Amino acid sequence: MVARRDQTTDPVLLDGLLQARRGTAFFARKLNELPDADLGGDSLLPGWTRRHVIAHVGYNARAIARLVEWAATGVETPMYPSVEVRNHEIDFGATLSPIALRNLFDHSAVHLNVEWRDLPADSWHHKVKTVQGRTVPAEETVWMRTREVWVHAVDLDNGARFKDIPAPVLARLLKDITGAWHARGTDKELVIEVTGRASPRTYGDTTAASPTVISGSLPAIARWATGRGTDGTTAQRGGAPITPVPVAPAWI
Repeated sequence: MVARRDQTTDPVLLDGLLQARRGTAFFARKLNELPDADLGGDSLLPGWTRRHVIAHVGYNARAIARLVEWAATGVETPMYPSVEVRNHEIDFGATLSPIALRNLFDHSAVHLNVEWRDLPADSWHHKVKTVQGRTVPAEETVWMRTREVWVHAVDLDNGARFKDIPAPVLARLLKDITGAWHARGTDKELVIEVTGRASPRTYGDTTAASPTVISGSLPAIARWATGRGTDGTTAQRGGAPITPVPVAPAWI
């Protein structure tokens, strides 16, 4: 029996799907390493246990699958009826038994993967709407899921680190975050410098006369920019060090 394959042949999209699937496998591995008794422990997200993170990632797969179904059928199927419903769903999911919580993640991930696999090539350009109200092509759902599984694998606080995330994912994540800051005007007098390259990569208010400059490796800067700590970063203004390193502007 011949295995069913993705309908798309777009190499960029196929590479994105591969990164999403690898991230899903990475999250699954970190989840499977956790004993049931540890699922209720704190995550790296304030106010959320690991149970909340797992429930969120599971329900997120279902929500993104609804967008893919929308692209396939043309019938509007929003991610969530409202943000309030989304939050209630996560809180409910956090109360599930360990086996039900694990099944939620596993089954929802398989469902989303099947929806992606079976989406006709020409449907990937059909427009859908995110929970934030952005209208995007269905191919954007791949990146939406990619950043969820990779970053939240770290949030499980079970040994995963930002250095485990592929560099192309980190680079796109940082581009997203700095773009959001710029759109809101929260990057004034702030420059981000990614070191460890032949020439540092910079983001932010590069025309500022005396900006606050945050420097570090790509994983360290991505960790800082997502609000998950300052380890591995330094800050300076006018050549003088700043301690402690300032907290990054809000991302989402």
